[in-house]
Amino acid sequence: MKTHRVLLFVSFIIVLTFSSFIKTDGNFNKDKFVVVLDAGHGGHDPGNLGNGYKEKDIALKIVLEVGRILQKDPNIEVVYTRKKDVFIDLFVRGQIANKANADLFVSVHCNSHSSQAHGTETFVLGTHKNQTNFEVAKKENSVIFLEDDYEKNYAGFDPNSPESVMSILLSQEEYLDQSITLASIIQKKFTHRLKRKNRGVKQAGFIVLHQTVMPSVLVETGFLTYKKEGSYLNSKKGQQQMSSSIANAILEYKRSLDKNVNNFSSDEEVVKELAVEPILGDIVFKVQIAAGSTPLETKPYNFKGLQGVSRLKDGHVYKYFYGATSNYDKIKVLEGEAAEKGYTSSFIVAFKDGKKIALIDALKTTTN
Repeated sequence: MKTHRVLLFVSFIIVLTFSSFIKTDGNFNKDKFVVVLDAGHGGHDPGNLGNGYKEKDIALKIVLEVGRILQKDPNIEVVYTRKKDVFIDLFVRGQIANKANADLFVSVHCNSHSSQAHGTETFVLGTHKNQTNFEVAKKENSVIFLEDDYEKNYAGFDPNSPESVMSILLSQEEYLDQSITLASIIQKKFTHRLKRKNRGVKQAGFIVLHQTVMPSVLVETGFLTYKKEGSYLNSKKGQQQMSSSIANAILEYKRSLDKNVNNFSSDEEVVKELAVEPILGDIVFKVQIAAGSTPLETKPYNFKGLQGVSRLKDGHVYKYFYGATSNYDKIKVLEGEAAEKGYTSSFIVAFKDGKKIALIDALKTTTN
């Protein structure tokens, strides 16, 4: 019975995720790099109240300052899930990001603990490696109980159940590498620039991250329950410093995307054999090796000697793929070849009848 409930929930999540691709009539600029900034909690949900500080207020102030900094770049469009003290359902936050066709989703929070724990940590969606990570996710996911019709909106999802949390991890696999890259840059900024204690990049089952279909991170800026850290985060200086670090991390991440398709040497060895095979079915696997805002010719000298590179425009971002085959074992080999050439963050994607689909669905189809 438990397995049946989990399967029903997974089916709902897949439907919910793909329903989020519906376009909006909003005036989002598709020629820009879109960043959605999410201030955790809000309204009748204060978040944690360690030492009397309000997480919802601190998160909002940090997010607004991050947005102010990013908007100085004319190539960036900033979208907020909230700009004032209001309550926003978790699934709505994801819908805002998806309808904006966002390139990044960054959710900002403050941590709490019964001990003297302190420091920053940034989460990506993934398997919680230990009980501590599960408890952090459970605390943030429990916000759904404050929402109207939460049972309907989340199909029986239970934040207290490890099985429920594990079941939401299937749909973001293709964005994991990029999410980890951004999370690592954020932690580096906190540690090197601000000398904050580094609690690392971690994986856990945050439902707010699951709702999105782009690289997404959840930043725990520190512990309000640790008096010194709570005072720092509640101060104007602390909020400005944390905001500056997050904004600079996002800008560095964006530069890395552009650099990834523009810094290739023309004297790389050219691979003789094309990495494209005859397509035998309606499922096609490719290896995504790069993405950027500038269109680049798919010549081997632009991609470290790799032949069989194709380009696809997705919104305002150009994505580059190595290889094309309906054989999953073959695409795994090509993924290894790409990694050997230096594309260590490459990953496999799947298409059906020319449209991108979740890799897990493609594998189910090819094994039937």
